[in-house]
Amino acid sequence: MKRPLRIGGWRFLLLNGATGAANVVMLANVPGYTVLAPYAAGSLQGVTPSYGTWATTDHMIGIALGLPLSRWFSGRFGDYRVLISALVGYALFSLMCAASETIWFFAPMRFLLGLAGGVALPLAQSVTLAQYPDDQRTVGVGFWGVMSMAPFTIGVFMGGFWAEYFNWRWLFYSNVAVVLLTATVIAALFYGRDVERRVTRFDAIGFFLLATALIGVQTILNMGNDFDWFASPLLAWLLLVVVFTLPMFIIWEFGERRPALDLRLFLHRNFAIATFCSLIGFLVIQGLLSVFVVQLQVLLGYTSSLAGMVYLTMIFLAMAAAAVVHELTRNVDARLIVFLNFIGLAVTFVWLGQYDKSASFDNVATPMFFFGFSLAMFFAPLATLAMAGLAGERLIRAAEELAMLRTVFGAMGITLLGVVVFRRTPFHQLDLADHFGGRRFASLDLLTSFLDRMQAMGMSPQAARSQAAQLIRQQAAILALNDAFLLGAMAFICLAGIIWFAYPSYASKKREQALERLSAEELMEQP
Repeated sequence: MKRPLRIGGWRFLLLNGATGAANVVMLANVPGYTVLAPYAAGSLQGVTPSYGTWATTDHMIGIALGLPLSRWFSGRFGDYRVLISALVGYALFSLMCAASETIWFFAPMRFLLGLAGGVALPLAQSVTLAQYPDDQRTVGVGFWGVMSMAPFTIGVFMGGFWAEYFNWRWLFYSNVAVVLLTATVIAALFYGRDVERRVTRFDAIGFFLLATALIGVQTILNMGNDFDWFASPLLAWLLLVVVFTLPMFIIWEFGERRPALDLRLFLHRNFAIATFCSLIGFLVIQGLLSVFVVQLQVLLGYTSSLAGMVYLTMIFLAMAAAAVVHELTRNVDARLIVFLNFIGLAVTFVWLGQYDKSASFDNVATPMFFFGFSLAMFFAPLATLAMAGLAGERLIRAAEELAMLRTVFGAMGITLLGVVVFRRTPFHQLDLADHFGGRRFASLDLLTSFLDRMQAMGMSPQAARSQAAQLIRQQAAILALNDAFLLGAMAFICLAGIIWFAYPSYASKKREQALERLSAEELMEQP
């Protein structure tokens, strides 16, 4: 006797709870690790925090490369079987991350962890949403929208909590417990069900060229600051590999019937514009979020849990917005929503980029509260615009490509925004030294008066100069961080103008097309 097509009752609730928890855990491993990167760097042979970010960016590249593998594996072996295997692999690589003693072992394990997560994440959504009745599909999409926002808020807080009160390795131990429990629940609920297999072609050559190019570019960005860019023979050779691989990849993909990355989709105006805005926007958002949470600890002296509390304030407006944004995009021109949201992001970044001294918790948490709303409104309207004019298999492929490329650009944003802060700090340090040392205005030598006051308080001349140098370095780093936020604000102002070049887009009222579009949105809105 065949089991019912859909799971119902308490089993349905159990499936949603288990896969939702696994989704949060897997997505939270990006921001959750970022907040504890300084702790991990210290434990991994005492490397600098810039080395610690390798594990974040490599993890995101792994997620991006896992997404196309997910489609092929699920078609060949069945969706829930591949999902269970990917969750078990995720637990295994989490254990390897927790046991790492060097950055040279930890970073590859983080990449493999991301690869397993990239396979599991879309399958966890599709397997769960397939159990929803058609008339309740929007409720399921709204639920997953809320789950996708949680890692940016709860994930940062939990990462900081583990690092401060236990050990940073407990982030990965917690992964093991949650994903193995989820795998057990899915295996029990789907036991005995027939496996639906689909014959799908996998572009192995295109995937290999794409992986080579992405890993090469990200490695150059990761190591550039620390290894003097192309003065390093390793990075110079990697550049040659990337320059040689990219043209080969483009030529191959245009000649392939089922390419790993369908470049022809960019011939569609709305997809090209929405994807461009999504990629650049997420590059800025992910980069600033990652740089800011580290600088809160390294620069401003926040504990990891307190830095997590700053990000936790985002949850209040983010959850509410994520639950209703799908319905809003079906009744309002998506271009208008994107435009207003981009302006809101620009205003928030200008707000965060105006501090010229160590800001209190309230001063930092207030703009982050509003930033949560803008973050939740970022994905769905851009997905709606990108889907305009696409249908059938091309629609699903477009969703996969947008999710994959956005993850890649998010990884690049972490390193690029870090480079901005790194390069602007010495500029401001020199400027402040010239200003306070009287070299800019001879009649205004504030440094001398400051040193005199410090010595009058009992400091030695050397201690007073050391204190002055430390204050100048701190203020220079704050101004450099401000520059990164102001640069992000300018980027979103430009994107707010570009979005109007897209055609207006309203969702179809036809039932079958609406369900097809929801399936695509599930993939497109995966952060």
